[in-house]
Amino acid sequence: MGDNGSKPATQIYYARQGVITDAMHRVAEREELPPEVIRDEVARGRMVITANVRHLAGRLDPMGIGKACTVKINANIGNSAVTSNIDQEVEKLHNAVHHGADTVMDLSTGGDIDSIRKAIIDNSTVPIGTVPIYQVVNRVDRVEDLTPDDFVEMIEHQAKQGTDYQTIHAGVLLEYLPLTTERITGIVSRGGALMAQWMFYHHKQNPMYERFDDICDIFRRYDVTFSLGDGLRPGCLADASDEAQFAELRTLGELTRRARERGCQVMVEGPGHVPMDQLEMNVQKQQEWCQEAPFYTLGPLVTDIAPGYDHITSAIGAAMIGWYGASLLCYVTPKEHLGLPDIDDVKQGVIAYKIAAHAADIARGHPGARKRDDELSKARYDFDWEKQFELSLDPDTARRLHDETLGHDVFKHAEFCSMCGPKFCSMQISRHLGEERPKRIHADALELIDKKK
Repeated sequence: MGDNGSKPATQIYYARQGVITDAMHRVAEREELPPEVIRDEVARGRMVITANVRHLAGRLDPMGIGKACTVKINANIGNSAVTSNIDQEVEKLHNAVHHGADTVMDLSTGGDIDSIRKAIIDNSTVPIGTVPIYQVVNRVDRVEDLTPDDFVEMIEHQAKQGTDYQTIHAGVLLEYLPLTTERITGIVSRGGALMAQWMFYHHKQNPMYERFDDICDIFRRYDVTFSLGDGLRPGCLADASDEAQFAELRTLGELTRRARERGCQVMVEGPGHVPMDQLEMNVQKQQEWCQEAPFYTLGPLVTDIAPGYDHITSAIGAAMIGWYGASLLCYVTPKEHLGLPDIDDVKQGVIAYKIAAHAADIARGHPGARKRDDELSKARYDFDWEKQFELSLDPDTARRLHDETLGHDVFKHAEFCSMCGPKFCSMQISRHLGEERPKRIHADALELIDKKK
């Protein structure tokens, strides 16, 4: 119960009362786990069900994020001040969900943001996240003109709209700003940089930190999940795992505890740009300092030299950090560092991250994770091309690539593709050897018997 005496509406509140909600039952069904496991994980804070009560009353299909669940992926959409509109953002939403995004964040920064977000929430069956500081800054000429009340009021405004989780940059404290001065890329989080700008100008502490209990009261009423933002995340490999990043992470651990005490669900955001050899250590620190709250990471990107291909550089890190224990992977598109993603960029990012998340599930030994792989492998060995397409993460692309060289329907039943052709297909040879082997063994056995006679 908060200072205002309101009864919490959150999944963690009900789980702690021993109640299995309809949302928990649905998550249990989707994860193929007993409902009691879902309830206990939510009560512990190791799983969150991002489901605003207003969105839950609409089209939302509840899903879980946590170690007991499959690894989930998020797709960022949203317009900029110079491009995109409502129809394009709704199309991006549908495209992302169609290709497998488990959550979607609306990061719109220009135009009629309220109308865009309403359209996205109304059309979404997956949880929608936001970064409220983007919209509140859009309402003034300078970030310095904002008051602490402005920040809190925007958070409540978006909660009333039905946002399921919000990135709150409450861990970027005034005393941490000097720790970023020796970095190559400084502060790369938009939300973190905006908060730093406000604090530097006013010489005051982060208003989201100072008003954190008020934000908890809002989130408890609507069951908005905290996504505690990593405003000091590293923006390049040279800045990874530095004093600024980990100072903020310790504060996020403090805020995790405070939010849970007030009946709120919490996940914690993470880097960023991190070399592969530091990924496991980053997960271990987050899990220890943040009491096993689900870890939500951007990538991480494991090298800085591939603009235009950062969906690949980051998917490598995402697969590894998912293996080590991250629960939600925020996709990176080929446009990262270069421009606003279009519909095809969204698809490329989602597919890359579905691969990463699935690889992590297999490495973590999640029950049934490899079933689809084994089915596709059997279809490949049987030259069942249609089954292969059907089981692919991206059936349209798999079919198109096959048909570019052998498009006639007759080749949908052929025992070869254009890589090896009819004479050099190893699996065709292996299959025929397998068919002939029993006959040959039987013949050899008869010959030996005759010789003994």
